[in-house]
Amino acid sequence: MGTDTAFMAMALAQARRAHEAGEVPVGAVLVRAGEVLATGANRPISGCDPTAHAEIEALRAGATALGSYRLNDTVLYVTLEPCLMCAAAIVHARVRRVVFGAWDARAGAAGSMIDAFALPGLNHRVDVFGGVMQAECAALLTEFFEPRRR
Repeated sequence: MGTDTAFMAMALAQARRAHEAGEVPVGAVLVRAGEVLATGANRPISGCDPTAHAEIEALRAGATALGSYRLNDTVLYVTLEPCLMCAAAIVHARVRRVVFGAWDARAGAAGSMIDAFALPGLNHRVDVFGGVMQAECAALLTEFFEPRRR
């Protein structure tokens, strides 16, 4: 199993944790030099916090672990394409690379709806790669939403 796949599998475990808690199943893992710094699972519902997306949770925990909001030389693995809020936080935190699983046609800010990472004038560029374990990530989201849409 390749490195991106191994870390995405960890992010999927976080997404399953969110699913079990009744949250939209999105998970994230923040890595530096091949070591996991932090993880995050969606918790806007349970936390009564609209910003408690998996990416934000992982960024907050990573910043605490490093003692700095600048997360230079990190890679963020997330099961769903980041939204605009999360994309802005990722840029602000100076994450080097984002790897995501499923594309989000409605709110994705890494190319689906908008490519926030390519906006001119940003003071930091993030390398973005999507589609890692896409089928598994999308299936978990479908499993969560399908019964709610009936």
